[in-house]
This record gives sequence, C-alpha cells and structure tokens, in this order.
Amino acid sequence: MGRIICAGLGPGDPDLISVRADRAIRGAGHVAYFRKKGRQGQARRIVDGMLAADVVEYPMEYPVTTEIPFDSPEYNRLLAAFYDDWAARLAALAASCDVVVLCEGDPFFYGSFMHLYTRLKDRVTMDVIPGITGMTGCWNATGAPITWGDDVLSVLMGTLPEEDLVAHMRGADALVVMKTGRNLPKVRRALARAGRLDAAWLVERGTMPGQRITRLAEVEDHDCPYFAIVLVHGQGRRPELAEAAE
Repeated sequence: MGRIICAGLGPGDPDLISVRADRAIRGAGHVAYFRKKGRQGQARRIVDGMLAADVVEYPMEYPVTTEIPFDSPEYNRLLAAFYDDWAARLAALAASCDVVVLCEGDPFFYGSFMHLYTRLKDRVTMDVIPGITGMTGCWNATGAPITWGDDVLSVLMGTLPEEDLVAHMRGADALVVMKTGRNLPKVRRALARAGRLDAAWLVERGTMPGQRITRLAEVEDHDCPYFAIVLVHGQGRRPELAEAAE
C-alpha cells in the first residue's frame, strides 16, 4: 500500500519550502498538482528543477475557474465532480505507490487539497506536510509586522458581499484580504467605507519573481493579478521605544 503525501510549497519562493516537503518532492515517483487548463500551474512552477527525471506527472485541471459565478449550482456541480474523480484516481494510485500532491501555501489554509482530503482521509493513508501561507510571505515582504500586542487579525475573502467586508474591516485591527483580482474595486470601496484605505497595501506575487508592493490607493482597479493580497497592518500595544519615552 502507498500513501498520498500533500506537500505544502509555501508562498512561492522555492527557498521557502520546508526540508520535509523538499525531501518528499525530490524523491517522488508520482506527482499530482492543480492547474488551470492550458497553464503550467503555479505549484508545478515552484518545483521546477526539483523533480526526478522519470517522475510521472498528473495535472489536475480545473473544469472551471472564473467563467461562471462561484456560488451557482453549476459551479458547485462541476467542482464536486472534479474532486470526486480525482479522489478516486489518486486512491487507485495509492493502492500500490506513494503519490505526492503539490499544494501552494499551506494545504489546510484555503487550499484546493482540502476537498481531496475530506474525500480520501478514510480511504487511504495520508500525510500532510504544512507550508508557509501565502499571506505570511506577503506581510514579511512589506518589511513591517502585521500584528502587535493585542491586535485582532481578520482574514477575509474578496468574494464576500461588500457589506460583510465593511463590517469585518471595521471590527479588526489588522486585515488580510485574499481572492482580490476582479474583486479589487469592491475591496477598495469597502476599505474606504471602513476608513482603512489609506493604510492598505497591495502585495502582488509575494516572494516570487515580479513581486510588487504598492499602496492600494495608488493602484488602478484593473491592475491586479490573481496572486495578490491586500494587507492592513495592526498598530497595537507595544513597549515604547526608549527614545520616545525620553
């Protein structure tokens, strides 16, 4: 019997992959990863040059991404069938060998792998290797702490209704907004209504080639790639600097 090993790849820089995940990736005979149809896939790009020459690859191509609304019944039907199919295929492979599934960031933090995990955890032996989250890589790239002292950090999805975004933005000290992309105009409006826009940063391709860090107020609504996160740093309790105390 084999196993399904999910390797968390971290935020994008291959140097930020854990030693344990690196060992699993380099020793893999079978590797599966998610990607949009016709694309190499970000997870596959991160491990470029790390895989064995004779590795067997299984690109798991999403049947739909942003073509139809994510909350529509058809979207749910297509994605459910997709995860069911790949869960069955990976379980069949794991009957005789180990299979490494690549996952950007951390597998249990909004990762697509979670949908496979819930379908497979009672059927095959599974090993999940944690990874540094994308948001962690992004806030470190800004060169400023994201939280201090008693700060409350809220992680929001840009897909939320604007009113929900505003409520959470007003109630938290520090903010991370994921899934920006085409939701950027809504996220900007919500931040402005919450009085947080001037403190917001847009981090694009954090830790990856082409990284860009910009004040959100200075970015055009259309100028936002898929790999982008909005950050508002907390300014909470901390010991005073000696100079300030004097």
